[in-house]
Amino acid sequence: MGKTARITGTKLVAIGNSKGIRIPKVVREKYGWSESIVLEETEDGILLRRDTTHKLSWKETYQAMADTDEDWSDLDVAVADGLD
Repeated sequence: MGKTARITGTKLVAIGNSKGIRIPKVVREKYGWSESIVLEETEDGILLRRDTTHKLSWKETYQAMADTDEDWSDLDVAVADGLD
């Protein structure tokens, strides 16, 4: 991606007690933004970028737990203490 800047003016719009901006569909599609983005404050201004954090599904979480050699024997003591 080059350093070519395309400057577009936009107004702040009221969203409850906050303010927001409308991002055109072509811009959202160009950068692959869907439901959430990351807003990062930098020395040069605000950077908006795609949220690349991947949340594991329940299946992936269980598989990751099963793949580790963690010792869960401490859990037996907690379960046996009789508290519900």
